[in-house]
Amino acid sequence: MEQKLYDYIGNAYNRKNLYLNDIANLENEIAHTKDRKTRSGLKKQLSELKKNKDSHEYIIKLLEYEQKEKVFLEKLKTSTETFKASINSESKQAVALKTRYFKATVEVEFYQPYVDLCYDAEMRYKRAVVVFEQMKEVIDHLELNLKELEEAKAAANNKDAEKEAAGTQEYKTQKAAIETQYKENLRSLKNKKKQGLISDKAIENEKRQLIARKKKDILILRNSLIPSKYYAEVIENKTYETTKAIKQKLAVIDDNESNVLRTVPSEIDGTLSSRALATCLIPGVGQYLNGQIAKMWMFLIGSFFIYGIAIPYACGFGNYQADGIMSLWSLANGTSKLNKSMIFMVEGIIALVLILLAIAVLIISYIDVKSVTKNMVKGIRPKNWFETKRSILEEGFPYLVSLPALIVILFIVIVPLCTTILLSFTNMDPKHQSKFQWVGMQNYFELATAEGMIGTVFWAILGWTLIWTFVATTFAILLGFGLALLTNNERIKGKGFFRGIFILPWAIPGFISIMFFGIMFARQGVLTQMLNNLTGLTLDIKNNPMQTRIVLILMQGWLGSAYVFLLSTGVLQAIPSDLYEAAQIDGATVWQRLAKITLPIVLFQTAPLLIGQYTFNFNNFSIIYLFNGGGPFNPSVYGNLAGSTDILISYIYKLTMDNQQQAVGAAVTMIISLALMIFTFIGFKNSKAFKEE
Repeated sequence: MEQKLYDYIGNAYNRKNLYLNDIANLENEIAHTKDRKTRSGLKKQLSELKKNKDSHEYIIKLLEYEQKEKVFLEKLKTSTETFKASINSESKQAVALKTRYFKATVEVEFYQPYVDLCYDAEMRYKRAVVVFEQMKEVIDHLELNLKELEEAKAAANNKDAEKEAAGTQEYKTQKAAIETQYKENLRSLKNKKKQGLISDKAIENEKRQLIARKKKDILILRNSLIPSKYYAEVIENKTYETTKAIKQKLAVIDDNESNVLRTVPSEIDGTLSSRALATCLIPGVGQYLNGQIAKMWMFLIGSFFIYGIAIPYACGFGNYQADGIMSLWSLANGTSKLNKSMIFMVEGIIALVLILLAIAVLIISYIDVKSVTKNMVKGIRPKNWFETKRSILEEGFPYLVSLPALIVILFIVIVPLCTTILLSFTNMDPKHQSKFQWVGMQNYFELATAEGMIGTVFWAILGWTLIWTFVATTFAILLGFGLALLTNNERIKGKGFFRGIFILPWAIPGFISIMFFGIMFARQGVLTQMLNNLTGLTLDIKNNPMQTRIVLILMQGWLGSAYVFLLSTGVLQAIPSDLYEAAQIDGATVWQRLAKITLPIVLFQTAPLLIGQYTFNFNNFSIIYLFNGGGPFNPSVYGNLAGSTDILISYIYKLTMDNQQQAVGAAVTMIISLALMIFTFIGFKNSKAFKEE
């Protein structure tokens, strides 16, 4: 046990509980005494002190105080109710404030003699002093404004038609005078502008000030001359003063009370470890024992989620077909023919997610109670509701905002992702659509060893996918960067026109361009005929694997170049011309300036985005599928599973949608995802932009 107590900012305090102070002193002496006999004697004294706790002089005084406090609190409750009943014809708000002030007055008188006895008495005394000293001003402010509000409402209801008409007429007369003065001031400004005495910017500022002044003067005039407008403004102001202004004043009092809690330590006899254990089964119990009632209700909602939703669903209650978590084991095998393994898997995953959320609630509750009780032993008091609410709104605001998104992500991202992962370890194929079983790593082994047609096709398509990704993306980057360099050259005229042309592939929806080229490169298409006439060959692009692949690479180079062109153009325009001038003076050639200045700066700014282009093209499904459906088809090599230009993403589509090989498709998906994550991580990690920033 520590000899000192501490508040929330680390200020040290001496113990007022002399019994605990004696125990702390003895424990400290035992810890620092090496002589065995002396240690034995000290331990005996400590044992006797704990055994005869109730006979300790300080404990006797403390028990007397606690007994008196118990009687006092009972009397205070009765006297408070009597006082509240004695207040007649007052607003509920005034009654609440006066009652609080009355309680503080009585508490100050009771706790003052015991301030030096214990920190709890000091804390209650100082909190009561805060209310006693500041609440009277709030009550007076409220009563004054309530009185003025009632008077204004009464005056507004008793309208004097003659005064209203006279005020309205006077308002119109003076309003016309204000507007006349405004026009004269405006003419004066225009004359100054003609004479060159004032700039355009200055005259615009003066105009805005004149308009604002005119509106303000007219508003003041209306509210002062027209009785109905005047009383309406008074009612609005006094309503504000009796609501929001009072809340602000009370918030100041609450904040001052909280400062008392933060600066007056607590003095606890024991470790309070049982409170953290109590919340392990029912979140909210530990918070209740710590006196944090509002926080208790929040965690009790978590308890309801655990025992009312998560555990019952995990046990099978409320499931559509499945049996909760056990569904992941059975996958509907041995059940009715109407039950589907896929439904069992999804519901089992949802049950698992709910259980993990329940465990998270238990852990958070345990950590919260353990942290609070640990601080209480040190001397730091638990936060009251005012502080808890402020912490939630300030420190916890990012978490509150993110919580709905997290819940949505769990069910629209995590659950489908887990389903894909687990599906890759099953045998879901055309023969096992309704009921499938776990097969472990079999799908991955078949792909790795190129076993059967599926494995053979996988490696063939993987090779083309890698070639496609590297060549098409690199070509698009080089083309886009080259066009950006060209249009950034000072000798090029009509830069805006060329930039508009080069951005068109990005501006036009990709699927339109792809389908257009698909038609143009058909056997009788315009582009095919033009190429035949130029080369003297007879091209059949969409039926020749090599020709289709070359055209796809060229198409993606053109379509992807616009994005790279846009990125590079922005970076090139931001490079200071001084760098090039200095390099030219030093004798650097055009290629040296390009290699030493342009390329490093462009790559530093765009490298992370260019890496994203490689990952995008690796999964670029649309251009492969829309141009030629992945064809031309070669059954001797690919069977009926894919075409000669299919990449892995389109291969997965055909496996799952056309051939119902969902398990193998899920395995290929996991391989792709893992490979792309590793590639992207390595690329980002090694890029200069990520290393330096």
